[in-house]
Amino acid sequence: MGDALQRASSAIWNEVERNKVNGIYDPLKAKHKAYVSRQEAKYQGMKIVEDKRLKEFVEISLLAGQSPEGISGRLRYKREKNIPYISKESIYRYIKSPYGRKIEAKLKKEKKRGKKRGNKGTLDGRTFIDKRPKYINERMRVGHAEFDFIVSGKGGKGIVLTATDRKLRVSFFEPIYDVTVPAIHKAMWKIKERYSEWKTGTTDNDILFVRHKELEKELSIRIYFCHPYHSWEKGSIENVNGEIRDDVPKGSDISKYPPTFWKKMEKKLNDRFMECLDFQTPSEALTLCRKQKNLREIRRNKRK
Repeated sequence: MGDALQRASSAIWNEVERNKVNGIYDPLKAKHKAYVSRQEAKYQGMKIVEDKRLKEFVEISLLAGQSPEGISGRLRYKREKNIPYISKESIYRYIKSPYGRKIEAKLKKEKKRGKKRGNKGTLDGRTFIDKRPKYINERMRVGHAEFDFIVSGKGGKGIVLTATDRKLRVSFFEPIYDVTVPAIHKAMWKIKERYSEWKTGTTDNDILFVRHKELEKELSIRIYFCHPYHSWEKGSIENVNGEIRDDVPKGSDISKYPPTFWKKMEKKLNDRFMECLDFQTPSEALTLCRKQKNLREIRRNKRK
């Protein structure tokens, strides 16, 4: 049949599967079905343009770094009041349309690639990730984080300590411009002050954690180490660092980015709509977690 119609057999199969009705392909019904589908697709493409509130929300969210999937999911779960649902496909069509050209141009950034860091050395007395409890591996509880560094390129100075909660995906950043082991400990303590839930941390084998046993006592946390060259074992913080690299390309000089920049970057990532959180933001998830904890404590005190 493909040869007779001068069409690929796969194209014919797709047409039959897409437009058959009750398991039977009828040419007239298929034509009508295709027509209706096309009309709906055209309407969906214009839905953002025709709704001022929806258009404003989509554009602000895109420019803030939200993904079309995140925006669509956020609206599907009705986490934004009085704004209608729109599919991710419609958002992609809008970006590619004449109305979304400016948005598309701003979203297209060239990403520079830098060199990887050299040998990080070895540490003694590490507890490897194999010993990490199952409930941490399965993201069942709050307070179990992964942490890492964003480093300067060749000739640059400074690093950024990054940490993220495995369950809530809320992240914390601390720039360190004079890189020493005591400075690392101080930055870890600053994060602990803002992230009181912190109980354990998983990281790689950076020599800056040479005094990790001392750090565990200072912060009252347990530190687990990934196996050497197994960065995928701390995938959550790797994803966060990848998001940061959209704005801070590899090879950048960290010392040129002030603390205010990292506060804004932290807020940007913590305000993302995330499917794993039912399209809440990490900030919203952390706030809800703390409210629930406070309510439990109030109830316990009343019983006493």
